[in-house]
Amino acid sequence: MNTILIPLNDWAAGERKFHSHAGLEFFQQFDNSEILDADVDVDIRVVKDGRNKIEADLYLKGTVTVPCDRCLDPVRIPVEAAPSETLTPGAGEVEWDLSQAVYDFVCLSLPLQRLHPEGECDPNTVRFLSHKEQGNEEAASNSPFAALKGLFDSK
Repeated sequence: MNTILIPLNDWAAGERKFHSHAGLEFFQQFDNSEILDADVDVDIRVVKDGRNKIEADLYLKGTVTVPCDRCLDPVRIPVEAAPSETLTPGAGEVEWDLSQAVYDFVCLSLPLQRLHPEGECDPNTVRFLSHKEQGNEEAASNSPFAALKGLFDSK
């Protein structure tokens, strides 16, 4: 299993830095079939305050490949996030698993619409979609509700 674990034992108060990588294997363990590939660097700065509180500042940067919402071909989306997490460890806790947090913040950093730049979608799919839209416009003009179109437009 590909996890991002921070050891909690064997270090006094202070700061430590960790680096990890989240690739496709990391995202597959979360059963997210939308993520086709990933290359995300994870830098973590952990501060232990000496009292029983640990803070982690994460910096996530890389790319995630997902299906394009328009043509369904893979599109590589840049992701970047800088979240923070806090832990008050319980007795006997020896490591802090930040895998779920990394997964969540990468997914949250993806845009709502995942599209290729204009003109880079599969031309066959775009042609099919434009043909489909023309058919929908023709069907709409033959609809019995077509006479109501524009009824409430301001004059």
